[in-house]
This record gives sequence, C-alpha cells and structure tokens, in this order.
Amino acid sequence: MTTKDVKNEKLPTVLITGGSKGIGFELAKQFAMHGYNLVLAARSEADLKQAAGQLENEYGCGVSTYPFDLTADDSSTELHRQVIDEGIQVDVLVNNAGMGDVGPFAKSDLNRQLNMLRLNIVTLTSLTRLFLPAMIERGNGRVLNVASLAAYFAGGSNWASYVASKHYVLAFTRGMARELAGTGVKVTALCPGATPTSFAGQAGANAMPIYRWMPRLTPAKVALAGYRATMAGRTTSVPGLLNKVFALLGELPPRSIAQWVFEILSRTPSATATETRRAL
Repeated sequence: MTTKDVKNEKLPTVLITGGSKGIGFELAKQFAMHGYNLVLAARSEADLKQAAGQLENEYGCGVSTYPFDLTADDSSTELHRQVIDEGIQVDVLVNNAGMGDVGPFAKSDLNRQLNMLRLNIVTLTSLTRLFLPAMIERGNGRVLNVASLAAYFAGGSNWASYVASKHYVLAFTRGMARELAGTGVKVTALCPGATPTSFAGQAGANAMPIYRWMPRLTPAKVALAGYRATMAGRTTSVPGLLNKVFALLGELPPRSIAQWVFEILSRTPSATATETRRAL
C-alpha cells in the first residue's frame, strides 16, 4: 500500500523495517529531514498509517508503507518484489525490525524463540541479499543493521538466544564491510544500549538491572547516531560514552569477566530470588 507515491521523486529513498515505532520511527525522521523519501515496513497497518501521516505532514517527503509480518516465510522476498514492482530504487536499507525474549531458555516459548531468530537474523540477511546487488551495480548505497550493545558480550543467562542473534548481526556487518570495500557500498551496525522503547516491555526485560540502573539514551539520540554513522560509512556505532566503554570491555580478555558483569546486569527478579534462597 502506498500512501504517497515516491517512485517518480528525484530524491534518494530509504527502506526501514520496523519503521513505525521506536528507534525505527526516529530513524525515519532523520532520513526524512535530510531529504530522503521513505519506504516503511512493519506488522501493523494502523501504526504505519499513523507514522506515514506524521512524517508526510512534518517533512513533506514521500512515504510508501508495506504492512508485513517479517517473521513469515517468504516475507522478505515478497517485500522486495513489491518494492521493485513499484519502481522504487532503494538507496539505503535499514534492517531495524527485531524482537527479544527474556527468561530461562529451557522454559521459553519455542515459537517465539524461532520467530525472534527469523526476524533478527534470517529476515535481516535475506533483505540485505535481495537489495545489495543493485547497490553494488550502481556503485553507491548504504545498509544499516540495528544490533545491540549486547552483541559485544559473550552471552548471559536469561536471554542467551537474543544475545546470540545480535552477535550474528555485528559479525555479519563487520564481514560485509570488508567484503564490500571499494564497491561504494557501506554497511553499518548500530549497537544501542538500553533505550526507552516498547522493546524492553515486549521482551520482558524491564525488570533487568541493565534497564533499571544504566543511563538510557532517547530513541531520537540513538537514531541520530545511527544516521550519522551510516552516512559517514562507519562499520559500527555505539551511542553513549558509557555504552562505548562497556562495548570495549566486552571485547577485551579475559571475556569471562565481561560475561560475569553482563550476567549481573541481565538478572531477572525470579533469578535473583532463586540465588538468594540458595545462599540462605
């Protein structure tokens, strides 16, 4: 569904998954205010309509919206097909859509785990593969993959598979950045720390110390850092000074110390209560 036709505009176009809320919506604002037309893909058609209306009114940009459940099989292929059939050239791809899940893995909902891995890993990889060749052929383009500060750590209890999925995003981005050297296409991983969006509540992470103790940047500040890093062609961006320190510590040996710190920050109330009972 197209809210305002962008295919005949003489402006660059950015495609943003999960672009109707949170960091994705703030990224849409950044690109819009810098002269981009927008292609937004997200699950909720109502949220997309609301976001598109606001962006069009505030920035006068063209906005195309595509309501897709990106965890569904072949959703990436279908989104790519529809965008190409509309005659839209995607100059920047932002793989922002993602989800999390918190709690002991053995007690987790398997379908939610699989949907998370499909969205965080498979959809991101598929969309990059589908839109990248045209960028390489033109000799110009940008891909922004939204990872997480958690990607720098060796893992922690209660969200092992989520952290692993963000490890993949960071490693994939670094590998692609080297592979694409000299092509004119740059790939960036945005690795925000705790950010006040609906993500933490949906993932069940609000009670974790990392969300209660750590300073939190606004989605707008995270998006600004991501936009600047993307345009500058930097491989990674970790917004916030303290987050930068944690990212550095996460990669320094011995990584077991960083993993221990991360595990403390990732404890859930139930896990802490269990440990207290054991200590008593």
